[in-house]
Amino acid sequence: MTRSLTKVVYKPDSTSTEEYTVIVNPAEFKKWKAGDTTIPLTEVVDSFNVYHSTQGSQGLLGKPSNQQLDTVFGSHKDVDVVTKILRDGREQKGELAANGFSNPNLSRGSADAH
Repeated sequence: MTRSLTKVVYKPDSTSTEEYTVIVNPAEFKKWKAGDTTIPLTEVVDSFNVYHSTQGSQGLLGKPSNQQLDTVFGSHKDVDVVTKILRDGREQKGELAANGFSNPNLSRGSADAH
């Protein structure tokens, strides 16, 4: 079983493969992005966790260091970083498996255990 997942991805520069990602609640994010800033950020984001990849959307997601956040966003405070990602990032839809993980591309090889 899967559930809908929406993430907002921010690239510090258009030529970089470096990306910062936040998971959002799609309906609340849409309202917030349209200008309804009365919605608390706690309802817009799934959590204040920021994920980082140096390999673009195909790379593994990890947690960025405070130094990386300070360099890119000018702050490592979660509210400041998340707000910048929500304002300037692009929305991407996907699915999350019931176990909490994204479904891998099963066409890359056998999904059967040997």
